[in-house]
Amino acid sequence: MPRAAVPSRVYYADAAPPQPGPPARGRLWRVLGWLSVAMSVVLVGASLTAYGFWRRLDGQIDREHVDDRLGENRPAKLNNSLNILMMGSDSREGENARYGVEAGQRSDTTVLLHISPGGESAIGISFPRDSMVQMPQCEKKNGAKIPAQFGLINAAFANGGPACTWRTIESLTKIHVDHYVEVDFAGFKRVVDALDGVEICVPKPIDDPKAELHLKAGRQVVRGEQALGYVRTRYVLGDGSDLDRIKRQQAFMASVVKKATDKGMLTDPGRTYGFLSAATKSIKADDRLTLSVMQKLAGSLRGMSAGKVRFVTVPVQAFPQDKNRVQFDQAQAEPLFRAVREDNKLPEPAAPAPVVAQNGVRPVPPNQVKAGVFNATAMPGLAQRTADQLAERGFQIVKVGSTKKRYPRTQILYGVGAERQAARMALAVPGHPPRPWASAKPGYVYLVIGKDGAMLSGQNAAVPKVAGEVRADRDVCAHS
Repeated sequence: MPRAAVPSRVYYADAAPPQPGPPARGRLWRVLGWLSVAMSVVLVGASLTAYGFWRRLDGQIDREHVDDRLGENRPAKLNNSLNILMMGSDSREGENARYGVEAGQRSDTTVLLHISPGGESAIGISFPRDSMVQMPQCEKKNGAKIPAQFGLINAAFANGGPACTWRTIESLTKIHVDHYVEVDFAGFKRVVDALDGVEICVPKPIDDPKAELHLKAGRQVVRGEQALGYVRTRYVLGDGSDLDRIKRQQAFMASVVKKATDKGMLTDPGRTYGFLSAATKSIKADDRLTLSVMQKLAGSLRGMSAGKVRFVTVPVQAFPQDKNRVQFDQAQAEPLFRAVREDNKLPEPAAPAPVVAQNGVRPVPPNQVKAGVFNATAMPGLAQRTADQLAERGFQIVKVGSTKKRYPRTQILYGVGAERQAARMALAVPGHPPRPWASAKPGYVYLVIGKDGAMLSGQNAAVPKVAGEVRADRDVCAHS
């Protein structure tokens, strides 16, 4: 069923929602956005089914055998999900030499892409490069041993390459990683150009000669060198912290995924192949990420859309010995890791309309419900996410907004003549008995989300919401 359009404008009220109307050049930045290439290869590949195309793409990927360097006693695989470790390398070899001379290579961007069983949703978990962690013993390609050590998480890549980062992430999270993808930035410009540019939004004009970047304020599409300059700039955006950079990185990745999964891209085989060809020339992977694995993955992702992809950052807290470093906030990070480990079931289908009256009221179908969704909590973006989920189930979403007053419990309110519509909403969001509201517009239903949340029936709640997360379908200029 096609999704209903959801307005993005936000409304405020003192005590209750208003009546709805008609529907209405620093190293730290060098690899920002590169991982969106890897993620988009995975998602866009679902639309390309011709075996010959896949064979040509497969031959462009540089692969490495790492199994014998991952060690013993790895975390068990508890589900049918797929976990891909994505790393951005700032290597200056080959085509990358034009961007300066630096010995060795580092991974300043590390994201664990978790794809739920059946390709129902995906979440990219960013690991801040300034995180102080315990790294296990690693082994280099030549067999040399790297002793276990405590230090910055990105030292794992510098010490032992992708295999050492893979081993470190598994040790820290107890999540079984299936594959890795490494991306450098030589092919970044051609990938962005294959997408015909990527939309960004900047809060102020940018004039950064070091990054050769000159941008106006606001929404705009960047291509080629301009896109490269945007992801390389360091000093002219934000507060300069790693966590602030990650937010912008996630917004950029979200924009790339949104563009790459656009219907116009997915229904045009020529554009799809051009994008994937540019991307596969730019990635390196483990040798078990074979052609058959990629085809199987593509088949499982046919229903994936930008709205089902989100990005979060591992919860962290200040590192006591150094204010410029952070450490995992285990009390918040462990529930996230556990949810990924145990994400082993598909969401149940939405509850069908009952064949008999419920409390004397027979619910109408979702497409007959005109609803406003309002956030009465301090968590940003909650109303929009819930509205999107309801729209996917067929509800007519006519308003999305916030209330200035905070409510402890979620409420379903309805106007004159909307009792059956409210009954349908109560089926979709169980546990909140609907009640009439004298100020409501006749025929309309209001979902006011309180502190206790609004879990839709049949929704898989295994991977929890994380403060500050970014959805790939959000407005690029949204600040929350």
